[in-house]
Amino acid sequence: MSSLREIKNRITSTKKTSQITKAMHMVSNSKLRRAEENAKSFYPYMDKMQDTIASIGSGNDSSHPMLTKRPVNKTGYLVVTSDKGLAGPYNANVLKSVTQQIKERHNDNKEAYAILVIGRVGRDFLKSRGYNVVDEVTGLPEQPSFKNVKEIAHNAVHRFETGEFDELYVHFSHFLSVLEQEVQERRVLPVSQDNLAGGAAANYEFEPDKEAILEVILPQYAESLIYGALLDAKASEHASRMTAMKNATDNAKELIDDLSLQYNRARQAAITQQITEIVGGAAALE
Repeated sequence: MSSLREIKNRITSTKKTSQITKAMHMVSNSKLRRAEENAKSFYPYMDKMQDTIASIGSGNDSSHPMLTKRPVNKTGYLVVTSDKGLAGPYNANVLKSVTQQIKERHNDNKEAYAILVIGRVGRDFLKSRGYNVVDEVTGLPEQPSFKNVKEIAHNAVHRFETGEFDELYVHFSHFLSVLEQEVQERRVLPVSQDNLAGGAAANYEFEPDKEAILEVILPQYAESLIYGALLDAKASEHASRMTAMKNATDNAKELIDDLSLQYNRARQAAITQQITEIVGGAAALE
């Protein structure tokens, strides 16, 4: 059995840890509200952008490379993770998803895929295991703006346009609720023809023409998909970290209760032993 001092030190250290996890839970809760607002405020822009592309592409036999499905020789993966840990299974689930897809589609052949990664955790994991990482972004703010990810988004689209990638997928954690996040794989390029269905092209006049407009708007649309996935992932990250810190705080409280009970029992046993020794000594003197 541990000594009273050891048990007391464990109780003290666990209480300090509990205070830290409780503070981190409160911070993540505050960040989650802002991240959720950012993600929701971006939805109207995405809806309008999709409607515009649908209107332009409806009934149009465009030869734009971002709308044309071509033989796949190389696949690009944009992986969204976090810069910090202590977020429960958030990073592990995203990385498990992308590594499984790489194994199934390419049998770990580095020439058949390339990875663009956002987040220090994902970068370190993928590089340490020898995956083909061609671009990375770390140190993003907790509430990122489009300017923060514009370079990697533009780079991903440019690699597709130049033929380095024949398709581009983004892997991220989709925010459903505080207690539920779902890892998703979304194809960004080529733009799915499903997004071009149902547009009311007759209601618009295009200047100079549809092809010129698509040349400008399609790259912006692809970049906005990447940015939208990042905002969604940030909300998931904060929700996952908030849940993890809440669970850690609850576990610390249970551990403190168990240690306190153990401490009281050990203390009572020590007192009983002292009384027994005193009574025995007194009896020996008689």
